[in-house]
Amino acid sequence: MPKTGAGSFQGMSGASVANAASANPVLSTLVAAVKAAGLVDTLNSLPAATVFAPDNAAFAKIPADQLKKVLADKALLTKILTYHVVAGKKLTPEQLIGTQTTVEKGTVNVTGSGEDLTVNGNAKVVCGNVQTANATVYIVDTVLMPS
Repeated sequence: MPKTGAGSFQGMSGASVANAASANPVLSTLVAAVKAAGLVDTLNSLPAATVFAPDNAAFAKIPADQLKKVLADKALLTKILTYHVVAGKKLTPEQLIGTQTTVEKGTVNVTGSGEDLTVNGNAKVVCGNVQTANATVYIVDTVLMPS
């Protein structure tokens, strides 16, 4: 996380979630995917949400040819991205533990406590409880895949 500027904790707190993410350099691949899926306005207009935001390293784990296919398939991309969003709630780390229903209508399971949180058994939260104007963001090291 940048220490100052629009992509810092303080800078992100005043912007809606998609706009806040676009200012953070570790989320540039996610921002490109959100734009490709046409979800910027949707995310920014949610009154409250919790977002699992894969960092650039998470997207780099996906083979390049597979990532290119996903980015070109708007329906699949939308399914994957909406699986990263819990609408209606800005969850604290304590509230996050357990099973959460996503916008995609699937569920994610968060385990652990404090600074040691894991989503679906394999995605580690590398930076959590980041506040934006309309969401709480948890940056994860793996792209979550719906069933």
